[in-house]
Amino acid sequence: MKLILSFILTFSSFNLIAQDCSELFFSEYIEGNSNNKAVEIYNPTDAPIDLSSYSIERYSNGSSSISDDMNLSGTINPGETWVVTNSDTNSSNEFGYIMVELYNMADQWAPTYPSPLYMNGNDAMTLSKNGSIVDIIGKIGEDPGDAWTDDATSGFTDGNGGAWWTKNHTLVRKASVKSGITTNPLLFNPAAEWDSLSINTWTNLGTHECDCSSGGPSSIKDKLTSFILFPNPATNYQTINISANKAIKYFELINALGQKVELNYTHSNSQAYIYTQDINSGIYSLTILFEDNSIKHSSIVIN
Repeated sequence: MKLILSFILTFSSFNLIAQDCSELFFSEYIEGNSNNKAVEIYNPTDAPIDLSSYSIERYSNGSSSISDDMNLSGTINPGETWVVTNSDTNSSNEFGYIMVELYNMADQWAPTYPSPLYMNGNDAMTLSKNGSIVDIIGKIGEDPGDAWTDDATSGFTDGNGGAWWTKNHTLVRKASVKSGITTNPLLFNPAAEWDSLSINTWTNLGTHECDCSSGGPSSIKDKLTSFILFPNPATNYQTINISANKAIKYFELINALGQKVELNYTHSNSQAYIYTQDINSGIYSLTILFEDNSIKHSSIVIN
């Protein structure tokens, strides 16, 4: 009986370990100043994945229960990433706001406060599928102080003054990592699976190097496309400026009801200007098609 029970326990534990290249996992984590917060999710499989079964959760300040969560939506293609950022662009907010450059890199925006994208360095983060955890950043139920660190003597908390890793830093998952952490770790050593970059660094966001198979040339082309859109939010009669790293072909604007909105704009090569005087107040979805047929999406807020 003991032998059978031991086999069952061993088999059950094995099933809690994600198989390499078979499931989504976090590939980048940005904890910058103000509300410059983002996470990137990577698809290491060879098939598109519908994100409607997935969610992101935050466990605030050492909590063992979920403090806030958000559902994901959309489809993530093989070898590609899905970027989720904080959505607070209100520059008058006393708690800060996200820089427009980072905001424009999102595939999806988190809801306004409260949401998981208000992490501040000492919050465990999870990626779940149908309620089951498929990846963890940090350790659920542990308050490390200000951040998890590189200090093994304190169990990788900041109890002995170790160097912060999860606060005021960007973390990029090592290429050798092929699956997420599915069970709460005894200790969270960020250096084991992550590389650390300085605060407000997002030059790697939108692509991920992984030893699993990667996407094809079209996905690489799309990920090499970048743009800056400013100001956003904008008021009526403001001109929205768009600067990209490649030639722009045209724009499409969709309102909250899913209706196409007539858009007044001019563009020349990689520079464009959107004129807002005929656009009603609201939140709009903007699609940008480039001359090489790559596509980027953003939101425009008109106040």
